[in-house]
Amino acid sequence: MNGKELTDRILQNVGKVVIGKERVAKLLLVALVSDGHVLLEDVPGTGKTKLAKTLAKSLDAQFARIQFTPDLLPSDVTGLNIYDQKEGEFVLRKGPVFTNILLADEINRATPRTQAGLLECMEERQVTIDGVTHPLERPFFVIATQNPVESSGTFPLPEAQMDRFMMRLSMGLPDKEEELQILDRYMEKEPLDELLRVSDSQTVLEARKEASHVFVHECVREYMVDIVEATRRKDNVAMGVSPRGTLALMRCSKAYAYLSGRGFVTPDDVKAVAVAVLAHRIVMSYGFGRLNESQAMIEQILNQVTVPTEDFEK
Repeated sequence: MNGKELTDRILQNVGKVVIGKERVAKLLLVALVSDGHVLLEDVPGTGKTKLAKTLAKSLDAQFARIQFTPDLLPSDVTGLNIYDQKEGEFVLRKGPVFTNILLADEINRATPRTQAGLLECMEERQVTIDGVTHPLERPFFVIATQNPVESSGTFPLPEAQMDRFMMRLSMGLPDKEEELQILDRYMEKEPLDELLRVSDSQTVLEARKEASHVFVHECVREYMVDIVEATRRKDNVAMGVSPRGTLALMRCSKAYAYLSGRGFVTPDDVKAVAVAVLAHRIVMSYGFGRLNESQAMIEQILNQVTVPTEDFEK
């Protein structure tokens, strides 16, 4: 199965449950193929959990969900060793991170200690419990959600932890036509219950290997660096995009090109993922604003940086 066929199958299947979110679904797939993680931010009820479940079911992948709360402990996420009196020894009770797709719901409601407990899992793809390291099954994909409006009783993610997410996405509210389609679709049944798999986890791992071989022309690589450097020169920016962000931009651009059916990256691929990959990595000057301003800044930079016009094929 090539990248374009995989994308078409997944998006068509997701569209049976989640209406009008093709772009968000494709970017989720891009992050998955790029071996990254996603922070999905929006008000409650926009379909964040539904989208995560639909993606997992479409790929026939193991799915787990954690509701983050202030009293959640790191061991509730990773698991812990429990003494088995019958066997006379400690037995590992695995936590919900031992899965393929993990939904970390309202991640900013847990304490920084618990948030950090998820960090090793996300970055290293492993869990250390009582000094013993346990590798996580591949693929391992975290979709963390948070409500940007209700901030009472929350613990905002620090900049260093935000930088660990490959993308930051927003679902957005449906328009009138889409909302009418939602009512029709859910009139008599739950579409997710009848959804069938259209791919599997092994196909995702194979897609990662193929996407890593997508060609990136030297002028396109220079274009990526020019965009990142522009974020560091803005007056209202305290800290621009780091080299980790540059690498994430390249990986996502390669995955986007692969899922679009091409073996090489174009500037349009870079533009398609740039806002989602870079905006949350910018630390604005005090009092200047938050995500909306950084997104607008990336879009402004994309309009200002010179776009290469060479032949991008290998």
